[in-house]
Amino acid sequence: MEPDLNTAIGTTAAVHDGLIETDAVVIGAGPVGLFQVFELGLLEIKAHVIDALPYPGGQPAELYPDKPIYDIPAIPVCTGQELVNNLLKQIEPFGATFHLGQEVATVQQQDDGRFFVATSKGTRFQTKTLFIAAGVGAFQPRMLKLDGLDAFEGRQVFHRFNTSDGFAGKNIVIVGGNDAALDWATNFAAPGPNKAASVTLVHRRDGFQASAASIARMRGSCERHEMLFMVGQPTGFESLDDRLTAVQITDPQAVTHTVPLDALLVFLGLSPKLGPIAEWGLDIERKQLVVDTEKFSTSVRGIFAVGDINTYPGKKKLILSGFHEATLAAFGAASFIFPDKTVMLQYTTTSTQLHKVLGVAPPAIG
Repeated sequence: MEPDLNTAIGTTAAVHDGLIETDAVVIGAGPVGLFQVFELGLLEIKAHVIDALPYPGGQPAELYPDKPIYDIPAIPVCTGQELVNNLLKQIEPFGATFHLGQEVATVQQQDDGRFFVATSKGTRFQTKTLFIAAGVGAFQPRMLKLDGLDAFEGRQVFHRFNTSDGFAGKNIVIVGGNDAALDWATNFAAPGPNKAASVTLVHRRDGFQASAASIARMRGSCERHEMLFMVGQPTGFESLDDRLTAVQITDPQAVTHTVPLDALLVFLGLSPKLGPIAEWGLDIERKQLVVDTEKFSTSVRGIFAVGDINTYPGKKKLILSGFHEATLAAFGAASFIFPDKTVMLQYTTTSTQLHKVLGVAPPAIG
């Protein structure tokens, strides 16, 4: 059974008057943030994880869940979602608590050195260490800007979307030219339980930022008259009795077409925003956090930055590099969490202590 990622799996922190007291808070549930949880877990440090997306996985889950990744060590190929699923399975023994669909709004260092952290949904923490694994910032969908359209957001207009439930038999207009737009269009157009009454894909040009396979599926669906593709841009809409009834599409010849609809799905990509991180008093260079390469500490002691959010000489924006950074950051944080303890490097192959932490049986000898 899938764990409820918005609740605790195990006991991770004390809660006093709604304030969660914990050793570590990780901002970002992408691959590097998830691996940060793993490396902290090996040191017996449990973490709370915050992410603006409504599900874990970061860029791979949001931007390329079905696309292949070839540069993860010992995994010749896996999709973005498969990588995320394996990382979630790997951190299961460590009882992380996920707080999804919320952004960190406030970070303030207290007199005792700990950090007060508050999210956009009012979740509050007091933590000894903070790990920023926010990629290039919190991802926000690029909005379709039509005056008054936001009144239908979440009812008939969707900018963030990951389920086919509730759209069967509906007239759907999809705006965008990326893999997500094309794949959802062909999904709703194909015969089956999710088939829509009609599907119209709208893009500003007859060219796409999508894989060849996605483009081929979409064109095949059009040739079979399962769906319609229009070149143009949304320029207006029609409504009746508080319901969106149609969208107006203006083509390259400046002719405007009225397309009836029940739902408008918008896939214009995601815009990364550094957001409140820029106000936390950290050294920033070109919208990235400056770190050392010993502990991947920021300019504020106790705050670490790993993954694409950081910068240092020779930085390479690879998931592989982020995994290395998360390892050293975990050891760097141990002195804050266990000030009277010497933390030794141990190997998961031979350490009985790590076997206990991981919940695995020691290997047989002989």
